[in-house]
Amino acid sequence: MIRELANPTRFMSLSGTLLPWVGGLAALVMAVGLYMVWFTAPADYQQGETVKIMYIHVPAAWLSLFFYMIMASSALGTLVWRHPLADVSQKAAAPIGAAFTLICLVTGSLWGKPMWGTYWQWDARLTSMLVMLLIYLGILALWRAIEEPNRAARAVSILTLVGAVNVPIVKFSVDWWNTLHQPASVFRLGGPTIHSSMLVPLLVMAVAFTLVGVALHLSGMRTEILRRRVRTLTILEAERLDAQAA
Repeated sequence: MIRELANPTRFMSLSGTLLPWVGGLAALVMAVGLYMVWFTAPADYQQGETVKIMYIHVPAAWLSLFFYMIMASSALGTLVWRHPLADVSQKAAAPIGAAFTLICLVTGSLWGKPMWGTYWQWDARLTSMLVMLLIYLGILALWRAIEEPNRAARAVSILTLVGAVNVPIVKFSVDWWNTLHQPASVFRLGGPTIHSSMLVPLLVMAVAFTLVGVALHLSGMRTEILRRRVRTLTILEAERLDAQAA
């Protein structure tokens, strides 16, 4: 499958077919998820209606890690296997992951104010998430700083793999350090600690966020491939005009 998609033309054809279906399914699942959040999920006995922030905050946190892992896998594809679409995937994933990380931090602050009495606390989870956002922004800046695509891809791949060290720190920070942030309550060895009336809407919203992310990623990859084709044609046309002038 991966070998077949190595051809950008084949990828453009397949992604062009898949994208409307993924986008439509994302809209449908998001509508179902929002209905469940507002009309079936109960208020928390301590947090009241402010617990609704969880249905955006938690999926955004998961997707921020998910897209960084996509970038790390793509970085290996660039440096080790030299897959022709790996750097395209990595470049398209970076702004999406940065956006989910920012959403996670902002909603976390809004949730933290009524629960902890402060918008921000320098605990391990919050700090490592902020570091992840800075890594995302650094990667985006490096992409823009190097004009030649192959050189940019190699430099960004190295930075991405170095930054991947922060991913397990984010994931396990609440287990390694005793901080304000609550321990993992969904994916844990003893099973979820959230009641099914809240867990089901949360998982539906996570699926919706994932589908939105996949649709954005496919769209971003298609845009990047088209941009590179335009760049190549522009260079070839400039070389042709220079040859005629000589």
